[in-house]
Amino acid sequence: MAKVAFIGLGVMGYPMAGHLSKGGHDVTVYNRTAAKAAKWKKAFGGKTAKSPREAAKGKEFVFVCVGNDDDLRSVMLGEKGALAGMSKGAVLIDNTTASANVARELHGTARKSGIGFIDAPVSGGQAGAENGVLTVMCGGNKSHFKKAQAAMECYARQVTLIGGPGSGQLTKMVNQICIAGLVQGLSEGVNFGLKAGLDMGKVIDTISKGAAGSWQMENRAATMCEGEFDFGFAVDWMRKDLGICFDEANSNGSRLPVAAVVDQFYATVQARGGKRWDTSALIHLLMND
Repeated sequence: MAKVAFIGLGVMGYPMAGHLSKGGHDVTVYNRTAAKAAKWKKAFGGKTAKSPREAAKGKEFVFVCVGNDDDLRSVMLGEKGALAGMSKGAVLIDNTTASANVARELHGTARKSGIGFIDAPVSGGQAGAENGVLTVMCGGNKSHFKKAQAAMECYARQVTLIGGPGSGQLTKMVNQICIAGLVQGLSEGVNFGLKAGLDMGKVIDTISKGAAGSWQMENRAATMCEGEFDFGFAVDWMRKDLGICFDEANSNGSRLPVAAVVDQFYATVQARGGKRWDTSALIHLLMND
């Protein structure tokens, strides 16, 4: 068991930090909104800190899960940042979905101080975080990964080192590109079946066992049929993630034609008031065209 810090208690970070505490680790948390940190402490024990630097001081592992590249730099760098409080030999695990560029940047900064850095974005959504069954895709040094792997397994069902710094973030981009196409295809299929008058419960139960099956079908098809979207991974977050994918694609010369079209569909969902709807809300555009 280790002394760890967790920075960022959003819908993902809050339960992830909770699993670390329940796993027996001595956890200190920091959140920009202090009331959220106090609520977490009441629920899970542990300690709270007034700054990322204070939270990170003397810790073997420091976890961070915030919104984007700028948020990440704001809690990692500077006089009050986590890196300023970390000691040589400690490992920083970044669960934020961010760019590969910021991962490489922070890896370089951490290395100068003898600190390990792993970019470790997650997949599985809020439910996966709450149930401790996230998939973690990691980039970084093998020795740092091995040191931190057991701690990450507190909130995950799979933790994999993909490659060097930035590889975790690049893998998360692949994940989001695949999901965008899957959700649009599922939306079109479900809407088609409803229009055809089929019993979609039976349809989904049948085809989910074949080649069309997916996590999205198993977990979202029923609510899509009912037009329910007030839960899950928000459209706003998906568009943020796809924006990261497009930036990287522009750099590496890859083409994302389907993802680009789906991103514009999500923009229409946002315009209809669905910014916080689950990503399965793509079907709303077909049901209400």
